[in-house]
Amino acid sequence: MTAPARDKNDPRLPWASMRGGSLCAAARCAVLVALCVLCYGNSLHGELVHDDVWAIINNPDVRPGSSLWNVFTNDFWGKRMADNTSHKSYRPLCILTFKLNILLGGMTPLYFHLINVCLHCAVTCLLMHTGEHCVFRDARLAFITALLFSVHPIHTEAVSGIVGRADVLACLLFLLTFHSYIRSVAVCGSVDSLPSTVSLSSLVVSLMLGTCAMLVKETGVTVFGVCVLYDILVLCHKPLSHLSGSRLRDLLRSCSPFIKRAFLISAYVVIIMSFRLWLMGGSMPLFSEQDNPASSSPHLLTRCLTYCYLLSFNAWLLLAPVMLCYDWQVGSIPLVESLGDIRNLATVLLAVVMVSLCVHCVSSLQKEESREVVVGVLFLVFPFIPASNLFFRVGFVVAERVLYMPSMGCCILVVHGLSRLCSMLGRWGTTVLSISMLLLLLLFSWRTVQQNHVWLSREALFRSGIQILPQNAKVHYNYANFLKDSGRSQEAIHHYITALRLYPQHASAMNNLGTLTRDPDEAEHYYRKALDTNPQHNRALFNLGNLLKSQGKENEAEALLKDSIRFGPHFADAYSSLASLYAEQKHFAEANAVYVRGIEKCPDSSDLHNNYGVFLVDTGQGELAAAHYQRAIHLKPAHYVAMVNLGRLLRSSNENKEAESWYKRALQVTRKVDILSPLGALYYNTRRYEEALQVYREAAALQPDCTDLWLALAQVLEMAGHSEEAEKMTLAIISREDGCIECYRLLSAIYSKRGNYTEALDALDRALHQNPNDVMVRAELYFSKGNQLREMNQLDRAFESYEHAVELKPDQPQAWMNMGGIQHIKGHYAAARVYYQRALLLSPGSKLLKENLAKLDRLERRPTEEA
Repeated sequence: MTAPARDKNDPRLPWASMRGGSLCAAARCAVLVALCVLCYGNSLHGELVHDDVWAIINNPDVRPGSSLWNVFTNDFWGKRMADNTSHKSYRPLCILTFKLNILLGGMTPLYFHLINVCLHCAVTCLLMHTGEHCVFRDARLAFITALLFSVHPIHTEAVSGIVGRADVLACLLFLLTFHSYIRSVAVCGSVDSLPSTVSLSSLVVSLMLGTCAMLVKETGVTVFGVCVLYDILVLCHKPLSHLSGSRLRDLLRSCSPFIKRAFLISAYVVIIMSFRLWLMGGSMPLFSEQDNPASSSPHLLTRCLTYCYLLSFNAWLLLAPVMLCYDWQVGSIPLVESLGDIRNLATVLLAVVMVSLCVHCVSSLQKEESREVVVGVLFLVFPFIPASNLFFRVGFVVAERVLYMPSMGCCILVVHGLSRLCSMLGRWGTTVLSISMLLLLLLFSWRTVQQNHVWLSREALFRSGIQILPQNAKVHYNYANFLKDSGRSQEAIHHYITALRLYPQHASAMNNLGTLTRDPDEAEHYYRKALDTNPQHNRALFNLGNLLKSQGKENEAEALLKDSIRFGPHFADAYSSLASLYAEQKHFAEANAVYVRGIEKCPDSSDLHNNYGVFLVDTGQGELAAAHYQRAIHLKPAHYVAMVNLGRLLRSSNENKEAESWYKRALQVTRKVDILSPLGALYYNTRRYEEALQVYREAAALQPDCTDLWLALAQVLEMAGHSEEAEKMTLAIISREDGCIECYRLLSAIYSKRGNYTEALDALDRALHQNPNDVMVRAELYFSKGNQLREMNQLDRAFESYEHAVELKPDQPQAWMNMGGIQHIKGHYAAARVYYQRALLLSPGSKLLKENLAKLDRLERRPTEEA
């Protein structure tokens, strides 16, 4: 099938003074790979951004422990294909590559980007191979086509964005399918019959590869149409032109090989597309107005004019990729609503160009010229058909990644056009075009490298969107989400408001704005406004339900949270919130049922398992709780909250070593006060004071304004024997916060340990002067004061303090026993017995009380014996 080499003096596009075939295929591939790496090398350090977060990080099907079966039953984002909210994008093979990425290199973005760049290199080399064998008569033109393709800036989203792997891998399989199909057809040596199928195995392989292309991305199925049309227009064209005058019977007999291939391909496509429709549950995906505004227009003229204009807009992006953006929704491209819109000229121009190409294609075939225009048009048009809104609505206005495959046809046509110009111009004209092409390659390379910087981080990507399309509400919304996640609330509010100014019906922007406002009434206003726009907005229902729950409006909150679950059955937070509402109402059975249903619907929600574990601990089911904490950690290995909760549970069972190991494992994820504090408490309670000191010092450094941490550190210092430092630290806390009752108690303990009982007593009096509202705290203070007075041998005052303590808290056996001891010392044996017996009722197993009562018995019997 490869045409003979052109004459070395052929003037068309002489990029270098090289003879045909002087540069071997391996060397040309090496040049292409090097150029791809130079253009996309800076993308290797990028993060997982935009759709990568939902397709990889938040996709339960991608996680190593998830079932492989889910990959083949769920959509690209991890939802059930039959779900009404599903995107209906069925790409299991692409998801499998993500799983393999994680299996080999974890979640490290570098390896994801590396695979994308390698795939782009493979596609570029395979495109050159295709050009050499199936398109151009001159291998140099195929090389130039691949050069242009390798650096085209329109590819940055597909290559630098990990989700774009679907387009790149589908393109690779598209070309492999095309080659396998051509190998199955004989090179026609006779003009009396159409080429026969010489390799059934190659034909079957092409069917399998085409199916794989479709299972990577839906556009891959278009390769079958390209194969059939290439077969009839190129492979069978010459015989058909000679058989055009034959009788119908002879013509059908001669065309039999092609008819069989075309029927097989058509039947197979019908089968796999029927299967695809069955997987979708027989319904098409539902998209909102902001996803594709033209599709929501009630006017047929508006829809048609806008769709046609979008075709010319995409064509312009291929020819002049100057203005590139990751999102073209919500106002980026206003609708074309009338025939008088000047943008219709672009549509007319594109129509003229396409008609001219088709005429040129027909004439070139009649003259038995090159296949360049045929393949160029097929590669340009067919892969774009699924994104054209021609047969069904799509969920975007313009998406640069879907132009990855059509750009092959564009590059072929551009190089073909330049070669024709060179053949018509003289040597100087050819030189000028060659230099121009070289400059174009350099310009494209520079633009690609610059555009890669945009995809390095979420902030860079979202900032670029605002710079390129400030009229796009969606880019303001996305940037506001990033600012909100980064804690930059005021900037986030500004961009949410801007998004609402540009698109007042943006319910999610209203909802998120409500989460940022500090005024509950204002937040409620935004939530209700979001629900007026979209009554089924499950997150607005959830947020409003939580707000009303915090205000004590439990019935309305319950109804809202139930609706949030009804409209978002896989929204795990709604189950947790509703269950916690039932738990607060002491409706533990209902709360448990909600948690169980939530885990059934959202089995991969680590937070839901963790929250259920907390509920089980609170209801005394610690053993079951441990299993859910461990499940949460299995689902999300960095879930440090579940690790800390598991550590607390083990600590309550005195399994200190296991608890310590979980706390330390949590610290490997992040160094936070919420982890350091319970670890410090564990060390303190197990008398490992030096280790407790290290932990509490780090915690206090992380959160220097937290009084409780400094107080805990002072307590550890006092127990570790650093009483002077503990005293200074406690006095420093009191100087900042005079009402710190626990500080005075600690100060009293420090002074008492030194024997400074007067200062210890003064510290307790100052604590009592704070008049604590907590009755238990006041009772403990009086008890401590009684102990100090007893140490100072002020027994009457000590007895009064103990009396105050038991009045506030009657169930203090130690206070009753100390009161009995004072009466015992004073010789008031009857009164002492009353207090001892009261204490014994509260602590029946106390040996000391029994010994004291025995002493009283002996003292009371002694006078009788002496008498």
